[in-house]
Amino acid sequence: MTHTDRNRPQNKLKRWELALLLGVALAALLGVWLGGQQTALADKVIRLHVIANSDSEADQALKLLVRDRILAEAGDLFAQGLSREEAEAAIIARLPELAAAGADVVGEEGYAYGVTASLEQKVWFPTKTYTDFALPAGDYTALRVVIGDGAGQNWWCVVFPPLCLGSVTETVAETAAAGGFDEDEISLITGENEGYVVKFKAMELWDQFQDWLKQL
Repeated sequence: MTHTDRNRPQNKLKRWELALLLGVALAALLGVWLGGQQTALADKVIRLHVIANSDSEADQALKLLVRDRILAEAGDLFAQGLSREEAEAAIIARLPELAAAGADVVGEEGYAYGVTASLEQKVWFPTKTYTDFALPAGDYTALRVVIGDGAGQNWWCVVFPPLCLGSVTETVAETAAAGGFDEDEISLITGENEGYVVKFKAMELWDQFQDWLKQL
């Protein structure tokens, strides 16, 4: 065996290591970029998170009734041109009323569950696709409405910009633009930006990878 032959496995290993390092570096750069996009969206959004008492059929049906009442109550919260900060303040001021509205529904349906409403920071949401738009996984500010034990499946949407309010007559693009989204962000959430589903999944995988690293 020549000196060159003896070195060949070592050279292959070095090439493999280099490829791995480059892959990790590219993944990190992509993750930072995707994370920046998600953070930019999250800074302009307030999610709605309605949590059922349990996963029983009756409790899940009750959750949807509470959701409908909360959406109806929230419909008059947001004047045209309201900033995200103003929307957050409006929600905080109405939290007792929103909780009471949810409790009214629960009582009307013959249940004694309590209902709480809170505005919470850094609530994690998975990638979620709605009828006309989608949002990537990540941490968001959220209006959380919890029914009873809050041990059931969730219902997610967006309360600001009011993309999920039944009273909204504008298109998603018009509503998002009024909420401060730029053209690229509107294209991203509405799917006009080709490949947005892949991007959103990549964002979710990157979040999971970061959580895995923290546990090492």
